[in-house]
Amino acid sequence: MLPIPPLTPRALLEAVAAIGTAGSLVFYFLSALGLASFLNDRRKKLNEPPLPESNPPPVSILKPLKGVDPEIWESFCSHCEQDYPEFQLIFGVSEPADPAIEVVRKLQAKYPNLPIELIVCDRVLGANIKVSNLVQMLPAARHELLLINDSDIRVPSDYLRKAIAPLRDASVGMVTCLYRGAAAPTLGSRLEALGIGTDFVPGVLSARFLERGLRFGLGSTLAFRRRDLEAIGGFEPLLDYLADDYELGRRIAATGKKVELSAATVTTLLPAYTLRQFFQHQLRWSRTIRDARRWGYAGLLFTFGLPWALATLLAARGAAWAWGLLALTFAARLAVGVGTAVLALRDEQVIRNIVLLPLRDLIAPLVWAASFTGNRIHWRGEVFGLKDGRLSRISP
Repeated sequence: MLPIPPLTPRALLEAVAAIGTAGSLVFYFLSALGLASFLNDRRKKLNEPPLPESNPPPVSILKPLKGVDPEIWESFCSHCEQDYPEFQLIFGVSEPADPAIEVVRKLQAKYPNLPIELIVCDRVLGANIKVSNLVQMLPAARHELLLINDSDIRVPSDYLRKAIAPLRDASVGMVTCLYRGAAAPTLGSRLEALGIGTDFVPGVLSARFLERGLRFGLGSTLAFRRRDLEAIGGFEPLLDYLADDYELGRRIAATGKKVELSAATVTTLLPAYTLRQFFQHQLRWSRTIRDARRWGYAGLLFTFGLPWALATLLAARGAAWAWGLLALTFAARLAVGVGTAVLALRDEQVIRNIVLLPLRDLIAPLVWAASFTGNRIHWRGEVFGLKDGRLSRISP
């Protein structure tokens, strides 16, 4: 019997890095399957008969606000110019001096025939001010169908029709939407937009494929019936959760109802992040997902294809097979990332920013590792502690 050579540290590193790279290739393959499944389902939805022109169900849109987001006026106007006969807009702020109030007043003046209401939510019911506002906004909602989306979301004119259509099926409890990021010119903002299209959305689609449906919601759109909200106890159980959109979808799914992805895609207008702000935002998102989906978040370790492939190349001292593995990984990364951004999101800006993809991919594992070093997050100008998905305020 031939003696087994000793396992050196370099050989061990080479093996670990190669396994990590292989795991990433599996993830890219699953993401491709998830993308194909979504595109097929979206094609079917687009071929379904539209909601009747005369009597689609009325909708109450709830938009909690804090401060003024980039291009907020244009985003608000896009909600007012819907090809939909009856809907109500309810804006909520937690402070009477919030600068968003002026924008809402201007909106009311421009669209006097639309029911646009502004609620000043003067009670703080929990650590998550957004959910606290939603609790106080809900009594003003007139309709059975409710829709919540973030304040920085811009929507197409057929948004409501596409977002509400799946709720015709009684087995559907929530409808949510994919979104693309519209970047400001700064490097941090461009990296954020690139991550949404090439990392976050492929992750959502692969989870949808593996779990045979979604089990969570995205803050870009949460459309549901009031009675399904009441079945999970309303908004109140979410008052201290950071990932309120995730929790709302998860709890509705737990009742046996389906969470569907709409055929509509919306746009989030990103701030002009500095690199530090980008890192802080990524760290907040990472710690949010870490607490909400622990096993899924741990599995992100096997999605860092380019870093793993580079580590393999270094450990293998530039061996030809390692160069081939790097080329294969880079090609798969580009195909899945760009394919998802362009085909699922129709996000052409990803082509302009694709040169930043290696930098984005090298930062990602650093953020992932940093997420385990603490429980503090920065959110809307405040600092919170995060434990088991729940917030506790650290700064006033």
